[in-house]
Amino acid sequence: MKFTKMCGAGNDFIVLENFNGSICSDDLPALARKLCRRCFSVGADGLMVLEPPEGDADCKMLFFNNDGTTAEMCGNGARCLCRYCIDHGLSENVPRIETPAGLVTGERLAPDIYRIRLNTPTGYRRDALPGCDYLELGDPGIPQAVIRADLTRSRKELRDFACTLRHDAAFPRGANVNLYQLMGDNELRLLTFERGVEDFTLACGTGNGATVAALTLRGLVSGKQTRVINDGGILTVDYLPGTKELYLTGPADAVYEGEIL
Repeated sequence: MKFTKMCGAGNDFIVLENFNGSICSDDLPALARKLCRRCFSVGADGLMVLEPPEGDADCKMLFFNNDGTTAEMCGNGARCLCRYCIDHGLSENVPRIETPAGLVTGERLAPDIYRIRLNTPTGYRRDALPGCDYLELGDPGIPQAVIRADLTRSRKELRDFACTLRHDAAFPRGANVNLYQLMGDNELRLLTFERGVEDFTLACGTGNGATVAALTLRGLVSGKQTRVINDGGILTVDYLPGTKELYLTGPADAVYEGEIL
């Protein structure tokens, strides 16, 4: 079984092709748990499995968190897949990727920098909980909670706070919890507690997009080339409320290729 290890702003993934259906779909959750374990020689935040598209796209992406649960989409993962599709001849200049949350398109700005259009924000609720906004990317999409926090507090305090929100009854499907702190003009610091990983990750692409969309609607950032500082690096988000177009730009690195025997 051949695989590719990829990384986008510290968010790392294992990519497997399954165009011929050789991997049974029932086996994918267990495979994700096995391959993504950090004690395993590969290890990753998630597994992305490529299958034939059902519509006008280059491939269909199935995404599994490292605990074997599924997610509707992954922004950093989709950006990495854009590079994968171009590097492996699955598409030319504008990759088109099917996801359960909708079609994601991308473009290469440089050999290691890619820009994708994220799924359209839906279901925005301002103050779904006091001071906490809620929205999804896609319909249905990945649920996202966005709340301001003092990110100088200890990671344990922040983790406990985020974990409580992640399971709050206000979010029946659970939610990624995005803790942000404004750093300056059109710039913020972000920590995302991801459901399925059940911890902070070095970056979360959909979390970056959702947070900037929510803060744009609140008038706290411009939504144009908004800089988001993550543990894994800096991502740039553009949000156009009039059209609801949401774009994510950042690195996509091919780490190595290997084979599992």
